[in-house]
Amino acid sequence: MAHGGNVIAEFTADHRELEELFARIEAQPVDHPQRRVLANRLTAELVRHSVAEEMHLCPTVRKHVRDGEELAEKELAEHVKIERLLRDLEELHVDDPQFNDIVAKLRLEVASHVREEEQELFPKLAASCSPEKLDELGRLARHTKQTARTCPHFTVPDTSPAPELLVPGAGLVDRARDLAHGRRTTG
Repeated sequence: MAHGGNVIAEFTADHRELEELFARIEAQPVDHPQRRVLANRLTAELVRHSVAEEMHLCPTVRKHVRDGEELAEKELAEHVKIERLLRDLEELHVDDPQFNDIVAKLRLEVASHVREEEQELFPKLAASCSPEKLDELGRLARHTKQTARTCPHFTVPDTSPAPELLVPGAGLVDRARDLAHGRRTTG
């Protein structure tokens, strides 16, 4: 699925890319170094996606969707669980048996999160916002993902949108760290 269009299309495209990354990780032999390369890319994509959701989707859901406060808080809580798993994964070498366990747990968490968004949240958002608003949110999400951090951070609050407002250079710092460590987090 191509990126572009409204926020629902943008995040749905992200979801398909994440599913593809999980499949590529699992297709590699258990202790193959390519699993680490793919896990680094998965981490970067998940973090960028989460940042964009926290900055643009959650506030819009709170404001425009019935029971939006509850839905947004649920989104944020799921993001915290996923980022904790990403942080745990980041610490592991590919030949550590826990690496595979964390990837499996992460895939289940992400799949559940995606299913809830696509079946519950996105239809409610589409019914509550104008097409123009959804298009604007899509543009904002794409821009945010280009500059967002690429690593899980736990030095900032777990509520939105404070993490990115408090640490505006986090994306740049993460990309420099990725480069210095030889981590490939794109393409």
